[in-house]
This record gives sequence, C-alpha cells and structure tokens, in this order.
Amino acid sequence: MIIGDSRVDWKRFDAVLFDLDGVITATASVHASAWKQMFDEFLAAHAERTGTPFVSFDIEDDYKPYVDGRPRYDGVATFLKSRGIDLPRGEPSDDPDQMTVCGLGNRKNEMIQEVLATDGVEVFEGSVKLVFYLHEQVIRQAIVSSSKNAEAVLEAAGISDLFEVRVDGVVAAQKKLPGKPRPDTFLEAARLLGVEPVRAVVVEDALAGVKAGVNGSFGLVIGVDREGDPEALKDAGADIVVDDLGALVPDEA
Repeated sequence: MIIGDSRVDWKRFDAVLFDLDGVITATASVHASAWKQMFDEFLAAHAERTGTPFVSFDIEDDYKPYVDGRPRYDGVATFLKSRGIDLPRGEPSDDPDQMTVCGLGNRKNEMIQEVLATDGVEVFEGSVKLVFYLHEQVIRQAIVSSSKNAEAVLEAAGISDLFEVRVDGVVAAQKKLPGKPRPDTFLEAARLLGVEPVRAVVVEDALAGVKAGVNGSFGLVIGVDREGDPEALKDAGADIVVDDLGALVPDEA
C-alpha cells in the first residue's frame, strides 16, 4: 500500500529522521498494550473509588489521539484530561504506585522494561533495508523518539550503530524540548546533524509525529501505516504513506 509517489528523489535530502517504535522496531503494539494494561488498572480503581462507571482504555479511541508519539508524562496527562480526571503532576522520581501523572507514567515504564528484558525487540525488515540504502547514498540518519527507552530498544535490537544521532525522551528532558506534535525534537536532530529542515525527511507512524514533521517545515514527511488507516496519516499532513519502508528503496538498488 502506498499513498503518494514512492519514487523519492533522495538526492534532494541530506538526512532522514526516523521515529523508532513502529517505524524501525516492532514495539509500538507492545507500548500500546502496556498503556492499556496500566490505564485499565488505574481506571478500574478510580471508578470504584469515585462510584463512577468504569470505561476501559481503548487503543483506537484513546491511545492514538492522546498517547501515541507523545512524551510519556504528556501522554498520561493528555489522556486523563480527556476523561476529566485531574491528578497532581508529581515528579519523575515518583514511585510507580503513586497516584500522580509521573507515577502512572513510571508504572507503564516498568511494564515495558520487563518486556524488553524477556522478549527482546524485533525490527521491520523493510525499514532496515531503507536504512542501509541511505547509508550507501551517504545520507545521514537520526532517531527521534519520545521514549526514554530508545537507547535500550536500539541496543536490544542490535542496531544502535546505524544512527548517527539520537534525540529521545532522555535528551528532550535534559534540553527541555517540548514533545511531539511540537517539532522541537526533530529540529534538534537536524541541528545536531548540521542539516536544514528543508533538506531533511521525517519518518513517523504516529499522528503526533507526522504533525511535528509538518510543523517543523521539513522537506518531506513520510507516514508509516502499521494499523490499516493510511488516510489518518495523510490527513495529519504526511506527503507519502507506506506500510513498508522497503517500498521506498529504488528497484535498481
């Protein structure tokens, strides 16, 4: 499946900035499941405590618009706001059992760490094919992820050496960069590579990430559809939508 012209003129660009989860590694579904488990446990306890009906966390209706692609604590806060639930922000050092935004985020993070330790990480073959092709074309590459686990995911997948720059949740926190859909993390990656945004490509599977690429006025925004909803990525501003990045490697390569 391809929406838009897959014949990318890679000579127009000096760098490609990839999101990680769902773009390079098959970890987006793992994140979504962890979010659902964490939020459903919280929502059930909240419903019992307040005497209100329990409405479970939905991957389609809740994860995609409120959580996917955002920094962890922003995702918690945005979802809770959608349900009219007000919790203290807390601190990043909060215990996972604390009823704060940061506490809930840390609880979800514990779940992901357990999965990484036990199951490892799978990569998308087509994505790695594109990464190697770009190396051959001497096009620089970076990972731009909202996750604070990006380094661990790259190491677990054995691909950390393929990317020159990594701007993840850890870097964003250190440099006080707002998360997606703001373009700041992508702009920081371009700056570190010494590349103008108009000469860089953003590759994203999340609506917030696609919007960040558009908001940063990057030269090309590629949406990766892993959920069978390409029109949503196109509507968010993606110039091209594919379900396999390998489709963007020229046939003669």
